[in-house]
Amino acid sequence: MVEGARSAITISALGLLLALAAAWGWSAATKPLPAKVDTPICVDHGVAAGTKVFPQDVTVSVFNAGTREGLAGRTMQLLTDDGFAEGTMGNVSARVGVVQIWTLEPDNPAVRLVASRLGPGVEIERRDPPGVGVAVVVGDGFRDLVEGRRSTAADSDATICSPPVG
Repeated sequence: MVEGARSAITISALGLLLALAAAWGWSAATKPLPAKVDTPICVDHGVAAGTKVFPQDVTVSVFNAGTREGLAGRTMQLLTDDGFAEGTMGNVSARVGVVQIWTLEPDNPAVRLVASRLGPGVEIERRDPPGVGVAVVVGDGFRDLVEGRRSTAADSDATICSPPVG
């Protein structure tokens, strides 16, 4: 083969390869980015009777029902330092003296575990809870957590709101 023809074929092949690479690159650069997937704060998790529930299995939400600014955030920090997973925080319009747990399932093992850390003055109110997980509502009289239980066994099959795995 003549040397000029060989050079022309090589340059043509390289030009075609460059055009294909440019087309692929343009296609990849203009493709929409994948949508952000919102990870849930907690997911319902079934617990069989007799199974122990630990703080890292429980998501807690804290709401301020007093006049002390930052009380919900401080209480949430105490609970997460104790190993509980962080849920939501905010304020509620109701007034609470010390501390309450608002729940529709007062015998839930997650509720009992959180209540053990809030001290003997904790009241469990049967009402629709705000937020996710165990809803703790703190008032001006709340000061600090107590030692409480390390775990609680489920008396019967239950569902708790746990942090997502992964």
